[in-house]
Amino acid sequence: MHLEQLEYIVEIAKAGSLTKAAQNKHVTLSAISQSLSSLEAELGVTLFTRSRLGAVPTPEGRIIIKKAFEALGKIQEIWEEAQNYTNTLSGELRLATIPGPMNLLVDAVASFKKDYPYIRTEIAEKGTQEILEDILQDKLDIGLVIIHENLLKKSEGLGLVFEPLLEGKMVVGVGKNSPLAYQDSVTPEELRKQSFVLYNDDYVKWFVEDFAATYGPVDILFTSNNTEALRNAIRQNLAVTIGLDYSFVHEPHLQDSDSSTLDLDIPYQQPVYYGWVRSEERHYSRISMNFINRLQYDLKSKKYPLTP
Repeated sequence: MHLEQLEYIVEIAKAGSLTKAAQNKHVTLSAISQSLSSLEAELGVTLFTRSRLGAVPTPEGRIIIKKAFEALGKIQEIWEEAQNYTNTLSGELRLATIPGPMNLLVDAVASFKKDYPYIRTEIAEKGTQEILEDILQDKLDIGLVIIHENLLKKSEGLGLVFEPLLEGKMVVGVGKNSPLAYQDSVTPEELRKQSFVLYNDDYVKWFVEDFAATYGPVDILFTSNNTEALRNAIRQNLAVTIGLDYSFVHEPHLQDSDSSTLDLDIPYQQPVYYGWVRSEERHYSRISMNFINRLQYDLKSKKYPLTP
């Protein structure tokens, strides 16, 4: 039995066919097939039922594949632990975050890179759905998204693990010359009289749609990822914006001397968090674990509202 054989049977189970597994592992179909046949002969057990539709684990195969996945994880942990002792932890970390909170990651990424110079870190801004799809397709190790009840319900059964980092609430951003600027909070009725400019974020869109369904239609001037355009519209008192509180407080382009934030005076807000997501079916690497620990420490040291 070789590690390569364990890797192949785990990949076949994930891909659902020998052909896709061979493509994913960048080997020939013949190599995958021969490796599987050799392992089945050695174990005396049929691991997959093969047909034109693909490869499905047998009852015995499911148990053995699960143990193979666990064994590969332990071997990876041994390798990473040894690298930790020699301060040469290497590899890659593929991250993506929703647009907006990138500033929350900058210090953690910089300090992580300083401590682990041999780790290549890739970070991108993407929408929530694209992040989830990339994780499921093994294009990302960790995604940073807004976690809310609707997202968790939609993601049930996909094999994703979600963990919160920051607890937040939706607030309203207004210009200093807005009639609302001297208030501490704003009611739905007052808010509906305003034009909106919105950051192009999945949760913000959902929240505003839900708000409109509950309290009546709202006037959306525009939606954009151009933060300068949003700021100018607020500064010129053309519109207000709405978003998560920590994005305003810690985003220089959203919170400055020309704007302020107000609480949204509604009876109930769905709990919402900025957190991370990973695949349950792939090994949670030491690299990913170390980065998340670093990010948690960085947020805590800055006294951001961490979850318990």
